[in-house]
This record gives sequence, structure tokens and C-alpha cells, in this order.
Amino acid sequence: MSHFHTADRMKGLSKSSFDMLRKAKELERSGREIIHLEVGEPDFDTPEHIKEAAKKALDDNLTHYAPPQGLLELREAIAEDEKTRKGIDASPDNIVVTPGAKPMIFFTIMVLSQKGDEVIYPDPGYTSYRSMIKLAGAKPVPLELKEENDFALDVDKLESIISSRTRIIILNTPHNPTGSILTMKDFEAVAEIAEKYNLVIISDEIYSRQLYEGEHVSIATLPKMKERTVVVDGFSKAYAMTGWRLGYGIVPDEIIPKIIKLQTETVSCVAPFVQMAGIAALKGDQEPVRWMVEKFRQRRDLLISILEESKHITVKQPRGAFYLFPNIKKLGISSYEFTDILLDRYGVSVLPGSAFGLYGEGYIRISYATSEENLRKGAQKIVKAAEYVFNLKQKEK
Repeated sequence: MSHFHTADRMKGLSKSSFDMLRKAKELERSGREIIHLEVGEPDFDTPEHIKEAAKKALDDNLTHYAPPQGLLELREAIAEDEKTRKGIDASPDNIVVTPGAKPMIFFTIMVLSQKGDEVIYPDPGYTSYRSMIKLAGAKPVPLELKEENDFALDVDKLESIISSRTRIIILNTPHNPTGSILTMKDFEAVAEIAEKYNLVIISDEIYSRQLYEGEHVSIATLPKMKERTVVVDGFSKAYAMTGWRLGYGIVPDEIIPKIIKLQTETVSCVAPFVQMAGIAALKGDQEPVRWMVEKFRQRRDLLISILEESKHITVKQPRGAFYLFPNIKKLGISSYEFTDILLDRYGVSVLPGSAFGLYGEGYIRISYATSEENLRKGAQKIVKAAEYVFNLKQKEK
């Protein structure tokens, strides 16, 4: 008999990439060689000048509590960067520094939704969106992104799923897991809908620097949209700082006291020496960022060139982030079945598309944030696995 009565809010939470990683690590511990293509984290080290800034901050004893909203110097650096890079006229007073970008999304959902409310999120989409909505007690409403539409936003579909209980629309560009991007035309249509139904937008822009063509655009730059948009960004992907846990939000006046209050009552603040590293990241040399993006581009192209050799897999070229989302529907098995075969038989760990939502079924997500050698070997094994499954299915007929 269990001693613990767990809360209903824990039921039905999404599986994360770490579930597959755990299984892959168990196989590794048993002596298997595993190629990891599952977790979305750059394989590069944090640039030296960023690490040096953190070391200096530690030597200067910046190890005490920081203001819950974040150090003013970092918020000023973020405001300057957002203005220069995205054209968002943000005041440091409207910026909250959080331990990673994820808490900012969660805090916003918690502040703006409750039981009976609805939150629209992209599907396929980042696994944590659905979980965070459910934890807030609200109802997750998936917005289907279709491959034939380049996984772009369908405005008519969006409006059709809005109800009197809808409170938030979550946007993500560049998009995880498909690498698609939203355009200013998309944003203009969403802005009109947000105004019409009095909705708040959470704009997840964590991959805003991982763009292979054009300039990143944000819905917050449109007229009247800064007042109804929470822009979320961070340092993890751009500066290879996943373990540092440093993100931020640009928050409208109306709700920023509540966001700060929620941060105060949960995580308190972000470590000040980590925030000093963030200042160095924004104000220092940006060449490492450009270098990493170019490496990702080369890896993307290599991966696609190998996967295109398969008659059973099709893949769209991503325009941002560092993921491929290949279509495996021709194989006639579920994405979970295929990823299990791939891991157990071929030693390659990728994520099933269904982990990213109902409409992710029939796809797999491959992270190309790893070496070209790993990608080449992994992609060749994926092609072999697809051929194996196809032949197996032919024999069953």
C-alpha cells in the first residue's frame, strides 16, 4: 500500500526527451555503443569569455541573493540586444530574468489561466507546453501544424479552435521540432485574432539566433502587440549554456508584478554569477554564435543528404533551430515502434514524433547538435533501419 497520495495534476504529463535519454544511457551502461541524436542541446562548450566572467563573479563573491526580477545590468543588456536584434523596444523594467526560458512560459500560463480556461499551443510542438498548461489546471488545445503547409501556422484553423474560454496562444519560431519559422504575414493575422478575442500571446523565441536565412521577426514589434505579448528567450541554445539555466521574458506592465511575485515565491532568483555570465554573452564577441550556426547548417545539409538516400523517409529542410523532423509514415509502424527498433537494434537514439503531440505521429525528431561523424553514422543507420522495417512489413503481407 502506497504512503503517498499524488495530486491529479501529475496525471497525463507529456513524456520528455529525457525519457529516451534515460533508456539510451541504460543501454550504454550495459556496454552498448549509442549514438545520441535525441537531446536538444548544443554539443559545443560555452565560449571562454562567458566562463571567465562567471569565474570573476565568483571571485568577487557574487554568491548571494539577487533581486527576483534580475540584475539591472543584465536587464539593460537584454533590452539593448532585443532592440538591436529584433526591433523590440523593451524597457529593463519589463524584463524578468529566470532560471532558463521554461519557467517564464510556466509562470505566464500560471498567472493567466486556471481551471476551465483554454490555452492553444502548436502540435507538433515542444513537449513541455502541454504539461505546463495541464499543471496550471487549464485545458491544452492543440493547433495542428501540417507538413504540406511547411509546418507553418494555419490562421483559419487557429481561429476555428478559439472559444470563450481561450486565454493564451503559444507561438514558437524558429520551431521545435520542425525547424519551421513564422513570418510577419503570419504575425499580422495572429495579431488581428488576438485583438479580436482579447488574447495574450506567449512568443517562444529561444531559437531566435539559430536561423539559416533571413532575419528573425517577433510578433511583439507589431502595433499594440507588445502590450499583449510575453516574449520568451534565453542563453541556452545560442551560447551553448544549457546547464547554466538562464532565460528571460519581456512582460507587459499589467502582469509583470504577478510574474515577479511568482518567481519570488518559487525559485527566488537566478544566481548572480550566472547573470554576470549572461552580460558577458550579450556584450562580448558574437563570432562563436555565428560559428555555431554555420556548423549547424553544415550538419543539417549532411544529414539531409544521407536521409534522402532512403525511399521510405522524406524530410523538409528546416529554416531554423537544429532539428530534423523526418516523415516515416511509409513504414507503416508508429513512431515509438520505430525509435525502439532504432535504439535496440541499431544503437541510435532519436525521439518519436508522437512525443511532440498528437499530430507528431508518423515522424521522428533528430537533433543535429552533435559531431558530423556521429551524424553520418547515425543517419546511415536510420536509413538501414527504415529498409529493415519496410522489408519486415513486406514479408508480413
